[in-house]
Amino acid sequence: MFNKNFFGLLLIIAGVFFFRSYRQSSDKSLELTQKPTIVTEEYIPKKIKEEGISKEKLEDKISNKSLVNCLGKDRNFSIEFFKTNNLGKKSDKGINHVVIFNPKSRELDFKVNVALDHKIYAKNESGKLRKEYIPKLFGEIISDDNALLNGKKPIAAINADYIDTEDKPQGLNISRGVEYSGDFKNRRSSFGISGGEPSSRQATIAKGRRNKNILNYNIVGGNGRFYRNGKFIDICNALGEFACKRAINRSMAATTSKGYVILLVNDNRANSDIEITEVNQELLPDKFDDVLEGIARNNCLGKIQEGILFDGGESPGLFYDGKTYVENFGAIGSVFLIYKK
Repeated sequence: MFNKNFFGLLLIIAGVFFFRSYRQSSDKSLELTQKPTIVTEEYIPKKIKEEGISKEKLEDKISNKSLVNCLGKDRNFSIEFFKTNNLGKKSDKGINHVVIFNPKSRELDFKVNVALDHKIYAKNESGKLRKEYIPKLFGEIISDDNALLNGKKPIAAINADYIDTEDKPQGLNISRGVEYSGDFKNRRSSFGISGGEPSSRQATIAKGRRNKNILNYNIVGGNGRFYRNGKFIDICNALGEFACKRAINRSMAATTSKGYVILLVNDNRANSDIEITEVNQELLPDKFDDVLEGIARNNCLGKIQEGILFDGGESPGLFYDGKTYVENFGAIGSVFLIYKK
């Protein structure tokens, strides 16, 4: 009896040791299969080496998906639309409607439109530029004949300058080198894209005309500069009580250290699905940096360098690829238009 019990105990102990040994072996095998592959010379197949494909090109192939997802690392990136929350994180129910574009892209071209009662660039009999302004809503000013460029409609548009009591834009507005400006053209900041070859185009935010004429090609007026030389400024006091805390649907533009542009409209009345939360609501000026820096960081765009407000309140508008996402009931001083060739 003792021998049988002792023999049974030995079998149980042997079984436990076998199970533990098997489990450790399986865990190690699983761990090995889950570790990411690091591309080194010894991991590059012999055939690839013989065909002359470099390690760098192989890494590019492997990481191509992540490059596409991070727009600033995609050499062919031109323009994209998405929505975010107030931390700059993409969200289908985000309140921020965002257009990011690369001014140097050969696929893109630009124009500024103002609310005229005649053809843009038209002159009178004496050769003087005609400037007969009429009130136009966002949907009208982005779709009239003056919004066409070489017969093409814009792929994207954002409202820009403020308008005075005579329906005239207030700030500096230049369309393809032709100026349509107001009384504050030298006193307020403006946003622009230079002319010239696409590879040398650049975005600027500055006060008054730029010191190089090529920079004064497509410019729209604005007001309320909240980034200067990479430094964020809370402009609530400068805007005043109404514009800071009451008329809180916003339209803005920002430039980055890598040369990209962010256009953003925040409006809870937008023509899209929005879920209001603590981090997804209308913006006060002290939060502008959170959303813009989040967008720049999440999309590899570099650091925010300059930022400017466009006309808010009843004026914000944003259009992209056939859909108007935001439009209000106020007349528009000017719009910035983007075209895909």
